[in-house]
Amino acid sequence: ITQSRRKPHPATLFGKGKVAELAVMVQALGAEIVVFDNQLSPSQGRNLEKELDCVIVDRSEVILDIFASRARTYQAKLQVELAQLLYFRPRLTRLWNHLERIEGGVGAGRGPGEKQLETDRRLVDQRIDELRRKLKDVELHRSRMVEHRRDHMAVSLVGYTNAGKSTLMNALTKSDVYAADQLFATLDTRTRKWSVPAWGDVLLSDTVGFIRRLPHHLVESFKSTLEEARYADLLLHVVDASHPEAERQIQTVYEVLDKIGVDHSNTLLVLNKCDAVEDRSVVDVLRLKYDSAITVS
Repeated sequence: ITQSRRKPHPATLFGKGKVAELAVMVQALGAEIVVFDNQLSPSQGRNLEKELDCVIVDRSEVILDIFASRARTYQAKLQVELAQLLYFRPRLTRLWNHLERIEGGVGAGRGPGEKQLETDRRLVDQRIDELRRKLKDVELHRSRMVEHRRDHMAVSLVGYTNAGKSTLMNALTKSDVYAADQLFATLDTRTRKWSVPAWGDVLLSDTVGFIRRLPHHLVESFKSTLEEARYADLLLHVVDASHPEAERQIQTVYEVLDKIGVDHSNTLLVLNKCDAVEDRSVVDVLRLKYDSAITVS
């Protein structure tokens, strides 16, 4: 279901009529979950769950779930958990409905206690602080590693998710980093030695892929992962040239790089998957616009 509106309805995103239409559809189909390709505010999520009487999932939750299923390393797990807690903290009322008051103290001094929700929030805040401290340590360690490599030229692969960065890295470095035809197959930065003919050894790093409207909690959490890109001498911006929205994806990557403070003035555009392009003029247009772009497959 889509709806054209000048601005989203503050209470339910859709207008009243469209929510009623959606409720009828949910009932007719026996749907248990409704997924929105939008970021919902905590109140919008609550209101929609009441109106539709089913589980509501927004765009950010879907992306967070994908990240959680892909996280393998210590750092990636910390980053995903932090992003999830930052996202869910203002939504605790919707998630947990155990708002009964806990009995506090004993005997005559026993007071009204505090709401379970307040306890939950305090525990979440403590865990957020703990995760931030741990990530700070990881970040310092990574910064020192990057600094130690300053005697080598550093090149970072950046790009939209599933553009083929890991596959390109394996082809260039003859390594076997995990590569798959799926969103966010890579959540960690991997660095390998790349021997460039008539030049010498270069350190090539693979980074997490980007996506349009990436939840800002994830951008914040994954800043340390992108440390390699921040210090790179050259960025190889890998683009899936066969994707119908390749141009839009290029702009998305530059927007995310700006958000995390990575200078992309020294970038070489790599138009990948050119063998899968049905209309060759698409590649020609991109090469005209980005005159230093190279095509690979």
